[in-house]
Amino acid sequence: AAVGDLNRYPDMFATGLIHDISWFHKWVDDGVVVGNGSTALIEKILQAVVTPGGEVVLPWRSFEAYPIAVQAAGGAAVKVPLNADGSHNLPGLLSAVTERTRALLLCSPNNPTGVALKHTDLAGFLAKVPERVPVLLDEAYIDFVDMDDAVRSDVDPELNAVRSDELLREHPNLIVLRTFSKAYGLAGIRVGYGLGHPEMVAGLRAIGTPFGVNALAQIAASAALHSQEEVRARCGVIVQERKNLVAALAAHDIAVPASQANFVWLAGFGEALENACLDEGVTVRRFGQEGVRVSVGETEGSLRLLRAVASIL
Repeated sequence: AAVGDLNRYPDMFATGLIHDISWFHKWVDDGVVVGNGSTALIEKILQAVVTPGGEVVLPWRSFEAYPIAVQAAGGAAVKVPLNADGSHNLPGLLSAVTERTRALLLCSPNNPTGVALKHTDLAGFLAKVPERVPVLLDEAYIDFVDMDDAVRSDVDPELNAVRSDELLREHPNLIVLRTFSKAYGLAGIRVGYGLGHPEMVAGLRAIGTPFGVNALAQIAASAALHSQEEVRARCGVIVQERKNLVAALAAHDIAVPASQANFVWLAGFGEALENACLDEGVTVRRFGQEGVRVSVGETEGSLRLLRAVASIL
């Protein structure tokens, strides 16, 4: 039905979608901002807060777009190495905050290691961050989290999970970022959103790209939010396949970080594994010789990966 109206501009304020996101998260409409994917929102936020000579503290290795976005905003990325288990070094991130710090980035589950922050750890961390420093919590893969003491906004009462909107109420400098590109399977239409205090969100809306979320994206995202039973079922399939893959890799004496995302991180593997995967018809993401990130999908893909791994061991 929406295709027939593509000769018209979309709702510049994405009123319907914002209302649905507000309903979904039980958060005020004025505390929601949408954009052309969550990465675009991160770029906008950094452009708004970074000043010449300003620094942005972030974990590393993490999402590749972070340092690029910081540089594009005119700032300097302060990279804090991850812990050995692939998790955020929260004390290290705190100690890296100085008077020059303009923002702090967190990624949970972290891309590419997959390790997620625990609510208890995150709450303690946020309590120590100066209120003048915006904290961007990138939760692109949050829908695949299946662990105790998890941080979630779309809480399932049966999971007894803690809601990140509770942290939003306590910390006006926190912005939670979400995307429809992962669990919702809408990567091609580019739509993401942020949750924050209305004062912060008002500024982000003011500098947003006009008509930044296209008409079909708005319709599709709203439809996706109202399809939670289907979305959760699909995420459940991925979570189970992730567990199966991790167990199979362990049988090859390969230990991977405790991923809570829809991928696993094979540290120390490089070009040899990438080429072996290509021979099996599988595309993976190699980070030099640091490691290889492998998305979790259908069982056949996992079996092909395991054949590739076996071929180089």
